Amino acid sequence: MRLHPVDIAIIVLYLLSTIFIGLWYRKKARVNKESYMLGGKSLPWYKLGLSDASDMFDISGTMWMVSLCFVYGMKSIWIPWLWPVFNQVFLMMYLSRWLRRSNATTGAEWLATRFGKSGPGVAGSHIIVIVFALLSCLAFMGYGFIGLGKFIEIFVPWDLIKAYIPFNVAPQYVPHVYGIIFTLFAMFYSILGGMHSIVTGDMIKYGIMTVACIWIGTIAVNHMKGHPLNVPNGWFSPFFGTRLNLNWSNIITEVNAKIKSDGYSLFGLFFMMMTFKGFFAALAGPAPNYDMQKILSTRSPEEASKMSGFVNIILLPIRYTLIISLTILGLLYFHQMNLKDDTGAIDFERILPAVINNFLPVGLVGLLLAGLLGAFMSTFSGTMNAAQAYIVNDIYLKYINPKAANRKIILMNYLVGIVVVAAGVVVGFSIKDINLALQWIVSALYGGYVISNVLKWHWWRFNANGFFWGMLSGIVTSMIFSWLIPPGELLNWIPVLFALSLAGSVIGSYASPQTDMEVLKSFYANVRPWGFWGPVKEAVLADDPSFQPNKNFKINMFNVVIGTMAQCCLTILPMYLVLRQKMPLLYTVGILAVLMVILKKTWWNKLKDY
Repeated sequence: MRLHPVDIAIIVLYLLSTIFIGLWYRKKARVNKESYMLGGKSLPWYKLGLSDASDMFDISGTMWMVSLCFVYGMKSIWIPWLWPVFNQVFLMMYLSRWLRRSNATTGAEWLATRFGKSGPGVAGSHIIVIVFALLSCLAFMGYGFIGLGKFIEIFVPWDLIKAYIPFNVAPQYVPHVYGIIFTLFAMFYSILGGMHSIVTGDMIKYGIMTVACIWIGTIAVNHMKGHPLNVPNGWFSPFFGTRLNLNWSNIITEVNAKIKSDGYSLFGLFFMMMTFKGFFAALAGPAPNYDMQKILSTRSPEEASKMSGFVNIILLPIRYTLIISLTILGLLYFHQMNLKDDTGAIDFERILPAVINNFLPVGLVGLLLAGLLGAFMSTFSGTMNAAQAYIVNDIYLKYINPKAANRKIILMNYLVGIVVVAAGVVVGFSIKDINLALQWIVSALYGGYVISNVLKWHWWRFNANGFFWGMLSGIVTSMIFSWLIPPGELLNWIPVLFALSLAGSVIGSYASPQTDMEVLKSFYANVRPWGFWGPVKEAVLADDPSFQPNKNFKINMFNVVIGTMAQCCLTILPMYLVLRQKMPLLYTVGILAVLMVILKKTWWNKLKDY
């Protein structure tokens, strides 16, 4: 076991602090359901932004991104567009404001502001969004759960502790046992303290990660001195053509098999499909998970936009400092690490824990492990909080006990939290590979979500019935695709998935009457979306000739392009810095400075005008 007593002490201190946070905010969280689920909508945007960024800084995702950076080099910055990462840019420019203006508690509650509380398809639309929210929450919890287990197994080999365990554990389930142990800590402080404790825990974890990432970046730079990286031509460039053209044959031959299995060899085609899917996914707005809950927790629509923008600034430089630093150490000492799994194949997702275990000093190991454990716990707790909100607010209070007293609501949150965690653990037991799980989530499950949620913002005739059938056709099709199509090929089928979901949306909408015009007018006047809202706009103007329709489509899209370019600069800047690529670094800094000046004038200064 690599852990020194100093490292163990740091980890234990961090875990104890999470328990303290839960107990500290227990009373504050019990004031009412809004205080528990949304922090009373009193938390400042920068705290919520930091918390949201921390939720995205998960172990499983970081392990995956380190393996991508190792294999694809600077070109790896494009692959997270699968999520897509640039959805945060769409949110900061306009979608966060639109969402926050609803003043809802969850995405399901938001639907009532768009489609009304009664009418054809309303109940179905409510149910389908809850089903999707719970599916995605459980998928993310299971994905994070197994990533944590694989991570911990490197540092605490089962052989060292199995003698103290009163039951036998099959080797393939050892990561799951570790996952359960640390899941209990995440469950404790998030269930007791609600959103207040989640945000505070995230802030502590972010501070730890910042110190650890800067420290490990310094170590990577020092280790590179006099030791150039042995990588193929094109590894240092983010640019690409039709094909990837990275040949590892005379360096690490197993990497070529990894590229083939990922399905990224035709990188130009992959990028086009990824951008196509990502653009519509970003237009759809936030999925009903922790990201949406943080937006709904802000104090105003303007602060919601600021929060989404702040996520990029504080997440990307720190996270990619860690990713490139671990990648450098992995490349330098690849042949000294044991990365083989139980089948004898190389598991590139083991690079992150193997580097930490073998090449980092005492103190930094504990600090980084505490931060990464906190990363898992913040992602897990934020996702659990979202699932709790949907079950308690949109099922229990809506259908079972609408007049529940505050005490019952809090107790129900506790019970639901435990059940959700148990379900997430069960899902984790079915996941064998982080990359495959991730591709299913972003390509299949989220692919079925997109079209209906684009139309709800931008087309007035889209109604609750269309939302239900569009979501249902998308989710069912995505499930069928996930069974019939290899995960690496799912992205190629996104256009088919979109087409079927669009057909369900349009046919479902025209198969039932339009949404009540009073509901549409209220939504349009409050949210002020742009898009195809002609008849509703005319009705609102007839009632109030002074109403100013939203004419910001062009400036919003301009800001999205500028913001996405700035986001790419924030991603690649720390990579160039640690790699000591001086000229590319200077170009990146210069471009970023120009982009920031533009956004100051076209976005920040005009937040209240939008």
